[in-house]
Amino acid sequence: MEEAEKELERRSKFLSNLIQKKKATDQQNLHQQLNIKVKASDMSTVLQNKAFKCAKDHIDSMSHGNGIKIDSKRLALALKKEFDTSYGPAWHCIVGTSFGSYVTHSLGGFLYFSINKVYVLLFKTTVEPMPMDR
Repeated sequence: MEEAEKELERRSKFLSNLIQKKKATDQQNLHQQLNIKVKASDMSTVLQNKAFKCAKDHIDSMSHGNGIKIDSKRLALALKKEFDTSYGPAWHCIVGTSFGSYVTHSLGGFLYFSINKVYVLLFKTTVEPMPMDR
C-alpha cells in the first residue's frame, strides 16, 4: 500500500510540473503575440492577461490604417473602468511613453508593462469609508 501511495505522489508531482510548464509557455506565447514586456508585477496571471487583452483591444481600436495614434488618456480610462467594474473600485492607471512614479498598492494589485512602445502602470489601492460627522 505504501508503494502505491508513493507512486501516486510521484505521478501527481510530475503532472503538476507539466501543468506549470504549460502555463508558463502559454504566458510567454501571449506576450510574444501581443508584443508585451512585463517590467514589474504583483498580480495574478489571470488579471495580467485581462489587462494585456484590454490594452491590446483598445490600441487596435485606435489604429487607423498603417498609422497608430495612441490616446494615452483614453487607454488609461478604459483599463481603469474595466478593472473597477470587474474587480472593485480604486484602480488607477497611468499610460505613456515617459513617466516616473512611486506608488503604494494593495497586495496582488500592481502591474507595469509595455505593449509596443507604450508603457502602462496599473495598480489598486484600498478604499476606506470616510467617517460620518454626527
